[in-house]
Order: sequence, then C-alpha cells, then structure tokens
Amino acid sequence: MPKKIAIIGPESTGKSTLTQELAQYFDEPFLPEYGRIYLQIHGPEYEYDDLRQIADEMIQLESQQIKNANKFLFCDTDLIMMKVWYLIRYKEVNEKLIKQLEENNYDYYFICYPDLPWEPDPLRENPEIRLELLEMYISEVESRNIPYTIIKGDKRLQQAVEAIKKAR
Repeated sequence: MPKKIAIIGPESTGKSTLTQELAQYFDEPFLPEYGRIYLQIHGPEYEYDDLRQIADEMIQLESQQIKNANKFLFCDTDLIMMKVWYLIRYKEVNEKLIKQLEENNYDYYFICYPDLPWEPDPLRENPEIRLELLEMYISEVESRNIPYTIIKGDKRLQQAVEAIKKAR
C-alpha cells in the first residue's frame, strides 16, 4: 500500500506549495486542499453542515487518488485540520468526523510552521492565531502517535524530502 502523507498547518504556511512540490519530486499524485476548492465553488460563507460535506468529499477523493499512487499519496490538509476547523469555528466537532478520524490514518505528517508572511486571501480567516493552531495540530498528531516533522524556513521541500528518506 502507498503511504499517505498529510501536509497540515495554519493558513498561509506553504502547505499547498509543499504538497505539489513533493508530488512532483517523487513523481506521485497529490490531493489538493478540498476545503479551498469547495469554498471557491460555493463562496466564502459556510455553515456547520458545509464542513461535513467537505470532509466527506475529501475522504472520497483520497480513496480514489490512492489508487494512482505507487509509494506515496501527498494530501494537502486532512481530517485533523477539519477537526480543528470545527473547534475554532463552532466549538464542537461533528461526531461522524470523529469516527472518520479514527478510521482514516496517515503514515506521516508534515506540519508547516507559521514563519512565512501572512498572505491575505478572501478564504483565509485566522491570521492572529496561527501559533495556537500550530499547537492544536501538533497535539492532535501526537495524540495519534503518528510520526511528523515540523517544516520551517525557506528550504521546506529539502527538509521534507530528507525526512521521507530517513523514515523509509
């Protein structure tokens, strides 16, 4: 089975760029950030049930895309990010998502540190709490006992490639 590698972190930390660069470097498929795609289609305003739809579609797309992978599937965001999104926005998490989190495991995480400048975007919401979000992501990954690397600075691709090679 190919290894699923999730790239997570606060907004505006280079997740999408790193995901695409890793996929290109290893010549493997990637899953783009579906939440962004959904909001681009439906508009930036959303409700509790929209997050449920985003999570369901993300899982479905991932199960399709893993079939195209040889060694790795690189995923731009994951269900941990969905859980944190629920908590930040609604102070509670959808029960179905909690169950899906238990069933849908990743093999490795890259957590992007918020040391890149904030880039305003109509779909981004939390410029002032990026460090708090980072801590929430780290806590969630550690609670699942999944290996991870925090990615910082300008040589993000190089750090991630080295981590993958060490983890093999």
